Amino acid sequence: MALLATSSPTTLPTASKPLGVRKNGKQWHAPKTAFRPSAGQTSYTKRAASRTALASTKAKEKEMKDEKEQERRRWIQAVKDKRAAKEEKARYEKMAEKMHAKRVERVRRREKRNKMLRS
Repeated sequence: MALLATSSPTTLPTASKPLGVRKNGKQWHAPKTAFRPSAGQTSYTKRAASRTALASTKAKEKEMKDEKEQERRRWIQAVKDKRAAKEEKARYEKMAEKMHAKRVERVRRREKRNKMLRS
């Protein structure tokens, strides 16, 4: 029993000093603190590191967007090529109904030569 009496007294956490009633009556607002302009400042190294991280992120995003746009353009070009080939095939079939097959082949070869010269 002697041990219990000599032990250090337990410290109870003391509550912060009550501020009382505010003069303007707006007790629901948080109490204001002193203005310290240097409180939010960060060091130059931290700012530089964040800038480089942001720049690398933006570069990666731009690369991804460019890649997506390039894929989209490739898809559009493929669709256009397919449509042009289909249209040309239909035109030659319509020609073949009217003309002999050998003549259609000659016209096709001639148009192909002209197309190669134009491009």
